[in-house]
Amino acid sequence: MPFWQAADGSLWESEGSFGRYVDSLAPYFDEIVLSVPVFDVPPASGSRLRAANVRLAPLPYFPGPRQFYPMLPLHYGRLRAWVGQCDVIHLRVPTPAAIFAFCLARAQRKPVFLLVVGDYRALLPYLPYRGVKKALFGAYVAFEEWALRYMTTRALTFANGAALREKHEKQSTSAKATADKGATVFETKTTTLSLQDIASRGDTCVTAPIRLLTVSRIDPRKGLRVLPEAVAALVAAGHDVTLDLVGPTIGQIGDEERDRIASEARRLNVGERVTIKGPVPLDQLMPLYQQYDAFVLPTQPGEGIPRVLLEAMAAGLPVVTTNVSGIASLIRHEENGLLMADSSAGAVAAAVRRLVAEPALRQRLIAGGYETARAHTLERQAASMMDVVSRELHLTLAGVPPVA
Repeated sequence: MPFWQAADGSLWESEGSFGRYVDSLAPYFDEIVLSVPVFDVPPASGSRLRAANVRLAPLPYFPGPRQFYPMLPLHYGRLRAWVGQCDVIHLRVPTPAAIFAFCLARAQRKPVFLLVVGDYRALLPYLPYRGVKKALFGAYVAFEEWALRYMTTRALTFANGAALREKHEKQSTSAKATADKGATVFETKTTTLSLQDIASRGDTCVTAPIRLLTVSRIDPRKGLRVLPEAVAALVAAGHDVTLDLVGPTIGQIGDEERDRIASEARRLNVGERVTIKGPVPLDQLMPLYQQYDAFVLPTQPGEGIPRVLLEAMAAGLPVVTTNVSGIASLIRHEENGLLMADSSAGAVAAAVRRLVAEPALRQRLIAGGYETARAHTLERQAASMMDVVSRELHLTLAGVPPVA
């Protein structure tokens, strides 16, 4: 996640979710040194890190692998210096820089723990690349899959959701069977929530228009292109609905996806009902959720558990999402959300119609969402992870009982 440092020395992240994660880990360490890409020109707004014991070891800005690899010699030198400054290395993967930092850490005998948040191999079939682009990205995915297997079978690993845990646990078991060391994989659920973020309203969808919200990075793997058709179907069925899409585009492919969504909304005569609002920093986004009636995320395979699902539940929004990846390890169908078998426009529209037509179901989902959100705060996640890190890596961390 790109960061920047303001003139007063404060550190900022454009989105905010990773910044909150860093803040949650800060009490357990004397200092956190972030080796992250830093904007050449900072954006107009973002989310400020609150912890005082965090500093930057900046990398040149790169939005993806295409920009990362031409600058690899410069990145490598800075990663080597960063690894030398630290006592323990934490890598959030997949990312192009991770394998190089991992190998440097092993060479310097530094303990490492990983957090796996996505699965490039699973999302590959859903990307609209053709020809040379498809071949190049396929080669990159193959390399990242190799790199992930190399790292997760040699280091303490946390995985976001059951599907990612099972994938990497299976690989680690296989590694042990082939005389490699293997490593333990622990499941976690990435979150941005503190208890004060959890709302208390008991119902939604009681006044017109019904306001639907989607928060997501805009790229083809998220399944967002079906949203205009879903809104058109709901309007045709007599429902007064609007939908706001909040989130940044990711590179050129994200810009193209945003334009396709807007074009489809105009084609279906719902252009005034579908609004693409762009990115909103997390500190501003959290209260924004409470202005809506339901949350819709027709995502595709390729990620662990989107943290926006917990954010929506904390705000009292009934959640509609797809039963892919690790989502079913967070969302229990008809208890704290509705799971769709596929991410089609028809499935989205049918799920929203149920929410509007069945108040008892809607209220049950909201109550179940609150219960789930309270069980997955940042404080709980950090305490659980650091207890494991202390025990498995034999480290003495602040606030964690010493390993016997």
